[in-house]
Amino acid sequence: MMILKIINSILILVAVFMGIKHGWNMLTAKPEMLEMFGKWNFSKNAVMINGAVTLIASLLILFPKTFVWGNFLMAAGILMIICLQLLQKDLKGVAIEIPFLLLNLVIIYLQHPLKTN
Repeated sequence: MMILKIINSILILVAVFMGIKHGWNMLTAKPEMLEMFGKWNFSKNAVMINGAVTLIASLLILFPKTFVWGNFLMAAGILMIICLQLLQKDLKGVAIEIPFLLLNLVIIYLQHPLKTN
């Protein structure tokens, strides 16, 4: 049981790190983010708002009371990207995103390691 909590804690830290990294890149309107979302007609402001939501979701994952909401927001953002890539028939892009979606789902299943029952 303790090993499972340690593994889950590591998975949570990976998800939070990735969320903060990508959220910050969107919030600061990095050219690669503007290019990626630009092909789906997202404005610079829309990318920045998406980045802010991603950053907030990442931070929500850290706390037991907001853990599920943070994961839900993060998974919803990833699912949106997957759907947009499917519209363009970009299977490589979809394949890149699926592990991140699964990461959030596995983390939800394993629950927050500091949650008291």
